[in-house]
Amino acid sequence: MSIVKRFISESIKRTEIDEFLQRKLERAGYGGVDISKTPLGTHVVIYAMRPGLVIGRGGETIKELATTLEQNFKISNPQISVSEIEVPELNAFVVASRIASALERGVHFRRAGFWAINQVMAAGALGVEIVISGKLRTERAHFEKFRAGYFPRCGDPALKYMRKAEFHVQLKPGIFGVKVKIMPPDAKFPDKIEIVEALPPEEGEEKIEEAVANAPEAAESLQESPEKQAEADVKEVKEGEEAKE
Repeated sequence: MSIVKRFISESIKRTEIDEFLQRKLERAGYGGVDISKTPLGTHVVIYAMRPGLVIGRGGETIKELATTLEQNFKISNPQISVSEIEVPELNAFVVASRIASALERGVHFRRAGFWAINQVMAAGALGVEIVISGKLRTERAHFEKFRAGYFPRCGDPALKYMRKAEFHVQLKPGIFGVKVKIMPPDAKFPDKIEIVEALPPEEGEEKIEEAVANAPEAAESLQESPEKQAEADVKEVKEGEEAKE
């Protein structure tokens, strides 16, 4: 197998695992998965809002997931660990699933989109973009975008820090798609300027007083220095004349 085909097959497998876990752990507030290979096997980290539902009673659910991943997806010796999502509003999977559930309950798509944007920005995100597509108003499908904050579309920050998720929901008019992109607060930009904090008022006043107190001494030293230099020059000239004699 060539390198290109290998990368493509690995990406397809990761997408299939992601979709499977998304369906399986919907009640647990699924928030994504990280898969990394280790010398002992494959380390799978599942992010969820309710880790207890992922683990199950006595670890039954997590053992079942490990067996399914090993048999159906050909993952060698999967070692699954569960991580709780600290801020659900900054997780793209959670936000997309919330919007989809709101659409299922009959909430208008604009209301669901603006509500989700307000929640994400209130959590401290730098920027967010939500795209809802489908038969929103008429029989012809189209999409609407909801955007807020600072949201770069290209470059290293967009590739490195941006969190993406896509969710589909079946409604009476048809299938609606929800795409969420979030720029987290810990993202670093090359054009971002850091402002150094000013000193506390007490320390600033002390330094000013010291500078004012030392000002006369500095002025005297500056005044004395030319006279001392002139005396030293005269002394050197006299010593040179004596040496010649």
